[in-house]
Amino acid sequence: MSALEDIVVWVDGVGLLGPGMNDWAQGQALLRGEAAYEAAPTVLPAPELLPPAERRRASRIVKAALAVGLEACRQAGVEPGALPNVFAASGGDGHNCHALCELLATDDRQISPTRFHNSVHNAASGYWSIATGATPAAQVLGAYDASFAAGLLEAMVQVDASGQAVLLVVCDSEYPQPLHAKRPIQDTAGLALVLAPARSERSIGQIRMLRRDALQEKAPDQLSSAHPALAACVGSMPAMRGLPLLQILCSPGTERSVALEYFSPQSLVVTVARAEPA
Repeated sequence: MSALEDIVVWVDGVGLLGPGMNDWAQGQALLRGEAAYEAAPTVLPAPELLPPAERRRASRIVKAALAVGLEACRQAGVEPGALPNVFAASGGDGHNCHALCELLATDDRQISPTRFHNSVHNAASGYWSIATGATPAAQVLGAYDASFAAGLLEAMVQVDASGQAVLLVVCDSEYPQPLHAKRPIQDTAGLALVLAPARSERSIGQIRMLRRDALQEKAPDQLSSAHPALAACVGSMPAMRGLPLLQILCSPGTERSVALEYFSPQSLVVTVARAEPA
């Protein structure tokens, strides 16, 4: 393998959930401009596959992660528990963090262990393993607003190094006030990709990344959209920083580079192409 060769992965499945976007099928129509965007609170499905006790305790970020991860795996035709996975989030579950802060501000600082373990940023990954029985390697990243790009970078390198498919799940949830004033995430959102080392009959697109110099001093690309409220999702929710990539992926006959927000002044630059039928 030449050090100058690009890292190439194929997208076999996509999961999407956010305000006014209930799944990838709806997301495609919005990103292609085929449907009008109606801003609405994120609808979180019941957490599939979890045992009843864990289902009752599942936080908003866990519900989003399970929904998009399972959707991407179904589309790719793979068993959810069979894939190594990379989970990325800018922080933990906002509502649990808010509740913990409220408790710590009282005289009685008895913290519920369940509340605590649901607040940390790797909770979604843990619940994924409970729900799917997954035992392959799992990575959990937290990179603030760069979390989507950092997760994609990690997942692509893993696919390239191992020659195996990898599931990437990026999700975040909103914070109630007063934390919301300091971290104004709009709503709970999630985005998942099943990335494979080779094209299959299920592949819907390709992502290429320079093996060197993929991180460049470049402003991140914005979502091209006639719907201002949809474009605003990219700026208000870290997981939705991947929407410009998905917009290329669902547009027939397109191949172009996209700069994804990383740590300023850098962006992660990848080339995305839709896989047309053979």
